[in-house]
Amino acid sequence: MGFRKKNKSPPVLSHEFVIQNHADMVSCLAMIILLGLMFEVTAKFAIMFITVQYNVTQVLDEKSEPVNLYQYGPKDVATVFFYLLIAVILHALIQEYILDKMNRRLHLSKTKHSKFNESGQLAAFYLFSFIWGCSILTAEDFATNPTFLWEGYPHSHMVFQVKFFYICQIAYWLHALPELYFQKVRKEDIPRQLYYICLYVVHITGAYVLNLHRLGLVLLVPHYLVELLFHASRLFYFSDENKQKGFTLWALLFVIARLLTLTLSVLTFGFGLPRTENQGFSLAEGNFNVLTVRMTCLAAICLTQAWMMWKFINFQLKKWREHSQNQASKKKTVSPKSKPHKREPTRGGTANGVVKSEDKTSPRARKAKAS
Repeated sequence: MGFRKKNKSPPVLSHEFVIQNHADMVSCLAMIILLGLMFEVTAKFAIMFITVQYNVTQVLDEKSEPVNLYQYGPKDVATVFFYLLIAVILHALIQEYILDKMNRRLHLSKTKHSKFNESGQLAAFYLFSFIWGCSILTAEDFATNPTFLWEGYPHSHMVFQVKFFYICQIAYWLHALPELYFQKVRKEDIPRQLYYICLYVVHITGAYVLNLHRLGLVLLVPHYLVELLFHASRLFYFSDENKQKGFTLWALLFVIARLLTLTLSVLTFGFGLPRTENQGFSLAEGNFNVLTVRMTCLAAICLTQAWMMWKFINFQLKKWREHSQNQASKKKTVSPKSKPHKREPTRGGTANGVVKSEDKTSPRARKAKAS
């Protein structure tokens, strides 16, 4: 991990050296880009990495002041790269100063340790993104006017908050790919994490490039809320295994979020966009309102939701089997033990091979009686 003090330093540029000092290396690279602002020769290139590009000034009304809006373009790759570096640094800070300290107190196993770190990082990101997304949606007033998802398409112009939100989202999920190496993620966990990282990158980038950022933002906010609840519940579960009520609420909200995602997607691609005035395909205008693109996007969303539901059902069945097995084992331990049967006396009054006489008189009495 970055920012850690090690007694024995590994060889320079070895795998262990890069893993231990990756945050320091990334910090140096980010500082070099920031120092580029100090010189006139390099300032033009440094600004391209740090600030949001492609701003357009528009005047909505004659009486109103001009508004700064933004489009997307190739220079956004440089901006995404810079904030990817920032994400790596923040990841290392959260790991070093929060999660590692909690791990030392909990004394978790290796498997739980890896899951605890994953949930801790994702819970922090989901919480920040959920609050940020809610603030943007509140300004857009989506609750009273859901038709803004498709009205006026193509939505080629964005306010600063929306564009910066998407830049940070793409940068974060791209930074998660090298973190698989930096965090020494177990081989059996890599495919699972790669699946959801790639799905996030493809869907968020697709919404950004196809000018569907309104729909993407509306779908991300409830999804992030559900994921935040899951990872927060898992953190509480690792601290105390009796705290499992959060998973019940998560299961309910997970199904609701999937239905909401499918409903809004069908409503937008099946009914809203086909009825807008701007129909056609134009890269210059950013218009992708054609049947092929709409059906491709709708199919991608539906398949993703179906895959998530399949994983969810398998997860619930696995938990149900484990619970039933635990209940069965508890019943076996609680059931009373069978009582031992009394041994019946053998014929002839013998017990353990010894013949017992039924006459309880003494030997002298028996002699006198015989005489």
